[in-house]
Amino acid sequence: MAEVIDIEDPADGRVDDFRDLSSADRRPDLPGRKGLVIAEGVVVVQRMLESRFRPSALLGVGKRYEQLAEDLADVDVPYYRADPEVMAEVVGFHLNRGVLAVAPRPESLRVDEVLATARTVAVLEGINDHENLGSMFRNAAGLGADAILFGDRCADPLYRRAVRVSMGHVLRVPFAQLPTWPDGLELLRAGGFQIIALTPNPAAVNLATAMTGQRVALLLGAEGPGLTEEAMAATDIRARIPMSPGTDSLNVATAAAMAFYERVRLS
Repeated sequence: MAEVIDIEDPADGRVDDFRDLSSADRRPDLPGRKGLVIAEGVVVVQRMLESRFRPSALLGVGKRYEQLAEDLADVDVPYYRADPEVMAEVVGFHLNRGVLAVAPRPESLRVDEVLATARTVAVLEGINDHENLGSMFRNAAGLGADAILFGDRCADPLYRRAVRVSMGHVLRVPFAQLPTWPDGLELLRAGGFQIIALTPNPAAVNLATAMTGQRVALLLGAEGPGLTEEAMAATDIRARIPMSPGTDSLNVATAAAMAFYERVRLS
């Protein structure tokens, strides 16, 4: 069972891993600093406890400890219990969800590990919005995508906001960084993946018609610029999601969700 330790002084050094979460340059989840992974809220903490991201400590109010007691029965880490005002002083704002867990970043997964049993993967280029990333992982978990691969110029998927928006699924859906871009797509082609670039270009084929492979990799680019021409040239086919006239594009996480659903529907 997690050891409960009461914290009454916001300056207590034992809770430094939770400090200044709203600070642009002192956040403990910055890769260049402590690089910690932060789970926020009961559901996300539960998903961290079930994942390969092993927490080193928790900070929360007493009520949240009671809710998590069963999950923490076999977890040998401290639960720092504090009242809401002390928590707010530590983290830098009032935390409505009432509990945080921190974990060190484990060793990154390799591309071959991520692809070993995958049938449907998303490959991202230039996705630098953390909320879109979080939504992408939540959609992947809910709609049966097996993994997410990162190409060029993507944001950190383990940033606190991305973890929160994903409802903790970024801790569960496997992900890896391609070693080169876009040449790294050859690793997918060698694994038998059909590589499909999603684009709103009306000249592209309908996505439902395009997905013919047993293993499919869906490339998605940032809203606005979309995929680079170099990335699209490295794919097997360009496909579009049909939209109403006068609509130029969809939110990238929405487009991913529709592609994942279409993949399930056609399987």
